Amino acid sequence: MPTWFDAGAVALVTVLAVISPGPDFAMVTQLSLRHGRRAGLLAALGIAAGVQLHVFYSLAGVGLLLRSSPAWLTAFKLAGAAYLVAVGWRTFHASPMPHGSGSPHCSHEHTGWQSLRAGFLTNALNPKTTLFVLSVYTQLVHPDTPWLLQAGYGLFMSLAHLLWFSLVATVFSHAPLRRRVLERQRTLNRCIGLALMALGAGLLWP
Repeated sequence: MPTWFDAGAVALVTVLAVISPGPDFAMVTQLSLRHGRRAGLLAALGIAAGVQLHVFYSLAGVGLLLRSSPAWLTAFKLAGAAYLVAVGWRTFHASPMPHGSGSPHCSHEHTGWQSLRAGFLTNALNPKTTLFVLSVYTQLVHPDTPWLLQAGYGLFMSLAHLLWFSLVATVFSHAPLRRRVLERQRTLNRCIGLALMALGAGLLWP
């Protein structure tokens, strides 16, 4: 039977996984600084939806195929790595906003849907999130764990991601901080771009 220890373990490993820096953090930070709080919050929502995708196929048993099939996992890693490298390359070469701008860049080139999609794809194509969710469901969830409780674990994972990255978006879209950061935005774009490309390359390693 499931115990309070199991629930506590799920909560602990989820929180530690969420707050550790990675592609999700870099994506939300970049969007919040460049396009404002709404873009960052929508990216956070997309990340939470991406977590639910991992939870869905884990509950459906598809995740066991990924875990047991090196070929499928390798293909998944390549797709995730390519996506992050491409986003990093675009960020590295992104044109800076007008100097001294203190408001979000609301061009027609970027929409709320794009922020939502960016957050979703960054998480959904991250094999480390795949392995994290699978480890929870294979190590901490037992055969006699009720299905509703398993679904509850998944909802908690999504909620934890949503809350944490909403906080990140709120902090990095704060007007005084944005003004100071945007004065050095070219350097920041390059640092975030390099970080995303490095994270993408790192996905290819065990």
